[in-house]
Amino acid sequence: MSAPGRPKRESPSAQREASPVSAVLEVADLVKHFPVQTGLFGRGGGVVKAVDGVSFGVDAGETFAIVGESGCGKSTVARLVLRLIEPTLGAIRLDGRDLTALAAAELRALRGKLQIIFQDPYGSLNPRMTVGDMLAEPLMLHDVVPASGRRARVAELLSLVGLQPDAAQRYPHEFSGGQRQRLGIARALAPDPKVIVCDEPVSALDVSIQAQILNLLADLQRRFGLAYVFISHDLGVVRHIATRVAVMYLGRFVETGPATRFFGHPRHPYTRALLAAVPIPVPKARVREAVLAGDVPSPLAPPPGCHFHTRCPYAIDRCRSEVPPLEPADGSLVACHRWRDLEAAPVALFRAGQQHPTLARLQAAFATGKQQGARRPGGGRGPISSTNN
Repeated sequence: MSAPGRPKRESPSAQREASPVSAVLEVADLVKHFPVQTGLFGRGGGVVKAVDGVSFGVDAGETFAIVGESGCGKSTVARLVLRLIEPTLGAIRLDGRDLTALAAAELRALRGKLQIIFQDPYGSLNPRMTVGDMLAEPLMLHDVVPASGRRARVAELLSLVGLQPDAAQRYPHEFSGGQRQRLGIARALAPDPKVIVCDEPVSALDVSIQAQILNLLADLQRRFGLAYVFISHDLGVVRHIATRVAVMYLGRFVETGPATRFFGHPRHPYTRALLAAVPIPVPKARVREAVLAGDVPSPLAPPPGCHFHTRCPYAIDRCRSEVPPLEPADGSLVACHRWRDLEAAPVALFRAGQQHPTLARLQAAFATGKQQGARRPGGGRGPISSTNN
């Protein structure tokens, strides 16, 4: 199946392709506390501080990635941005409008500008609806195109994500995992959004399919000027797609900055430990940073001061009593009292410009084999089309 060509009619998002970069999404001092019952018969009370004072902004055409261990609060941030759950405190602004201050009808009118791509490509699709009906539904709800133009718009959306128009007549169970995630992306594109929250969109896919989906997301972003909030725990994926990165630990950002600085010269001890924990595809390789020991403390009773001090090998008494603010540090923002005392050394895995020679030869041989297969006439097997997965 050959890749589809560029559709004849551009969507309204295409009007933003040549527009200058501008702030689209702003989050200020976002807080989310969940009340819980504790003790015998639930007589006690407590608060889970899932998100504790997070601030960031995302420009058009930018990917802001949030990374961290499971339970750090990154998916809660995604749901707060979409107002799927209500924040305890803070502001969420889309094009300058505070979503937390909008009435239900006003918020509903803006829902189309904030969309999400879910982690599970099958669980997020209605098994009783055809693809055409699923893609036509947001067009109707947000009045994107008139009823007479919905069929053509559905075909265009399928073409944008690398699927043929006849896919509109099929059901989700008839597609592979990668194709289902393409359908999820098409559905997110349907109401012409400005911001798309990608909640671990490739973690349930095979590695080869992950690369295709990431390339598709990057192509759509360049084409339509989309802003992505990208949630992931896979640093390899984040390195491939992110413009800026924020590291989250127990509801707080501990380091934010450009992706090049994040992977080249991380400054926070937690960031360095995360990068050091990534397996290196080189036998007998060694990393300079020690892998973290212990578990993440409970958000029901987080440690005082710096939340990371219970696992940090560089912690001092000040870390146990005083919350470190996010402050400028060599082009990034770092919440650490001791970042000036730590050597600004790159982590071995992500050192810029380095690649193991054996791995480089294998990749070059694989690329050469694909090119020869593509040129082979007749019965030769060329590379698999991205539309098949």
